[in-house]
Amino acid sequence: MTAERAPGLIYLDHNATTPLAPQVLEAMLPYLREHFGNPSSDHEPGRRARRAVEESRELVASLIGAAPGEIVFTSGGTESNNLAIRGCAASAPPGRRRIVTSQVEHPATSGPCGLLEAQGWTVTRVPVTHTGTLDPVTVDAALGTDVALLTVMLAQNETGAVMAIPALAQAARGSGSVVHTDSAQAIGKIAVSVEILGVDLLSIAGHKCYGPKGVGALYVRRGTTLEPVIRGAGQERGLRPGTENVAGIVGLGAACELAQSRLTDEGERMRTLRDMLWGALSERIAGLVRHTPMDTSLPNTLTVSFPGALGRDVLGHAEGLAASTGSACHAGEETPSATLLAMGVPPDVARGAVRLSLGRANSPTEIAAAVEMLVKAHREATGP
Repeated sequence: MTAERAPGLIYLDHNATTPLAPQVLEAMLPYLREHFGNPSSDHEPGRRARRAVEESRELVASLIGAAPGEIVFTSGGTESNNLAIRGCAASAPPGRRRIVTSQVEHPATSGPCGLLEAQGWTVTRVPVTHTGTLDPVTVDAALGTDVALLTVMLAQNETGAVMAIPALAQAARGSGSVVHTDSAQAIGKIAVSVEILGVDLLSIAGHKCYGPKGVGALYVRRGTTLEPVIRGAGQERGLRPGTENVAGIVGLGAACELAQSRLTDEGERMRTLRDMLWGALSERIAGLVRHTPMDTSLPNTLTVSFPGALGRDVLGHAEGLAASTGSACHAGEETPSATLLAMGVPPDVARGAVRLSLGRANSPTEIAAAVEMLVKAHREATGP
């Protein structure tokens, strides 16, 4: 058994979090044990820690085609998004008091946008198509010279839909807006280049790409002005003060290096397994509805709705399988996924949704076993 596989469990929830890769753990251990120095200290233990941080900065930058000096380390994707969105708003010119975003953002983006809205900002939430993607023409129509920031996720966490960020960014930057994308779900699954995307700010979360939890990064294009969200000393160019999480940063760097070496082969393997999963499930379960746009999505993600059953009940009967639903249960009532509703999915269909997200340890044998589990679970959930 490796650290990438949980014993006795088929894990299909990699969009929620990934296991720590063994190579990442090995890279981190020395900085959890003997190399404990503060990177700001001017002695050998401190200088060793500083070298480790800067080497990791280079590895993160390499994965996304950035310069090392454009990488700011944070505590994760949520902090990166807050720094990008709130930091941009705090430094925006007086005439730009509007933010454009989508209706299907992760709470790590919609939350900061909502906070700014409560403080008097205008937030324009652009609707998605039935495939869960944004139409560049619709986004272009929402932009204007009063917009400070366009913030749109690169890949939707529930459906896996990949947004047309290059086209969106070109339109936004043409009107003078700063462009931010949350790439937490995309990093390590598809190729990500800040130059091809054309963004000014890009968020990364370590635990989504086989790195540790509690660490992330924000790409800040040279010349992009941000105000820090946290105040303190001058670490991370003053944008993220506080003593660096050296072991976590080393882990993030190692995870990015590993992702870069595996990107093409692993992406193709994931897509093959994902397509196998969909083909087998749709053949065995009549009326199964797919919400993932297969040609424009992450290669590892499949979100489907099971007919005549709640997604929560299907997974409850699928013992030995770990996956997620997009619904939430409040006071005994199932609330359908807001993302699926935004795509025009009827509420009764949306309540049957299950997200199956694959990872490095999954095999064709596991996918076949997962199909059998889900077919049986659906039968039991619908009952006699």
